[in-house]
Amino acid sequence: MLDSFWDLIWYTLVVFAFVAYLMILFQVLGDLFRDRTMPGLTKTLWIIFLIVVPYLAAFVYLIARGPGMAERQLEAQNTAKQATDHYIRQVAGKSAAEQIADAKALLDAGTISQAEFDTLKAKALS
Repeated sequence: MLDSFWDLIWYTLVVFAFVAYLMILFQVLGDLFRDRTMPGLTKTLWIIFLIVVPYLAAFVYLIARGPGMAERQLEAQNTAKQATDHYIRQVAGKSAAEQIADAKALLDAGTISQAEFDTLKAKALS
């Protein structure tokens, strides 16, 4: 077990370094799989390098490809946001103005009466 206070400090530092390495490792692996310009063989070599000499490989990757990591992460976030916004617009339906314009077109075509138009307009505005 732990024999002294300094053993506890050392153990805490080792655990911290390991958790920090895991965070860096997952960021690197995520970036490897996110990068569409890098060939598969190169990705494989990076993964093998990460397994054989883990800390060195992670630091070399961060130095060599660090600036591109931020750009790829930002691009992935923007793509996800656009997909979410598109989905929300698709599910939410038409805006109140569009609903009123459709009702006005039906009124002008004689399909609905003025009372029905007023009801649809009130419903769209509520």
